[in-house]
Amino acid sequence: MTVVTERARAKINLTLSVLGRRPDGYHSLLSLVAFADLADIVTLDPERPTALTVDGPFASAITGTNLAEAAMHLVAESAPSLTIGHVTLTKHLPAASGIGGGSSDAAAVLRAIRKAQPAAADRLDWTGIARRLGADVPVCFADCAAWMSGAGENLHALDSTLPPLDAVLVNPQAPVPADKTARVFRALGAPPLTAGNNGMASAIPAVPSRAELLALMARTGNDLEAPATAVVPEIEHVITALEACPGARIARLSGAGPTCFAIFDTAASAYAAAAGLKAAHPQWWIAPAVIG
Repeated sequence: MTVVTERARAKINLTLSVLGRRPDGYHSLLSLVAFADLADIVTLDPERPTALTVDGPFASAITGTNLAEAAMHLVAESAPSLTIGHVTLTKHLPAASGIGGGSSDAAAVLRAIRKAQPAAADRLDWTGIARRLGADVPVCFADCAAWMSGAGENLHALDSTLPPLDAVLVNPQAPVPADKTARVFRALGAPPLTAGNNGMASAIPAVPSRAELLALMARTGNDLEAPATAVVPEIEHVITALEACPGARIARLSGAGPTCFAIFDTAASAYAAAAGLKAAHPQWWIAPAVIG
């Protein structure tokens, strides 16, 4: 069997609206999700004994449950006779940073197993497994821009291809609590959904052009930005620095942070901004990217 490689791309919340808190404790969201051309790398060798090896610059940053390993366990539980093999996860992206690193890793593991064992894997409910792994895993498993609603389990395809966006991603590499996301949602204090509000958006906005996409981002924003800044104050410094970059059109937080991003008109201005930020803030993780 052939060694399979999958890219676990950085997930970017271009918009994120919190519609309310559901009776089950989860929050109903509406988020336009896209992916950057920055990624962790998942390599699956079906001929080697089943195990997970993690390497790369951010390997030591993983704490708690490794979702890539959890994905392997769920597949094994769902299909005990299925051969998985050895997975190597090379971490290029910061962990616990709001860009879906763990979720994207888990999704890439699922895609790699499905690709390596197509005949045996056809009978598995891959979407169901992705949902069990976490709210961001289904959209990362699909690995394409989409609207995400519910707690993340509902995906809505775009009517047209998302225009590519030249961007800079910045993570302050500040300490974050192990329960960061839970703290951010507690700080948000979203009201419970009422009987007449099921937490579903009345309509999914269209994003047919770059100008309309930027306008949508400007008026929608990320409802988690303020509470996330209360949990990780360094976010404010990153947003301020990105907004000050020449050519920056809009700067936002992704997910519950602390990774932020800014959109630029050209790749040249994005690369220039990244270079300037690296010189001014050598302790930050900074990367130019294309989001689409």
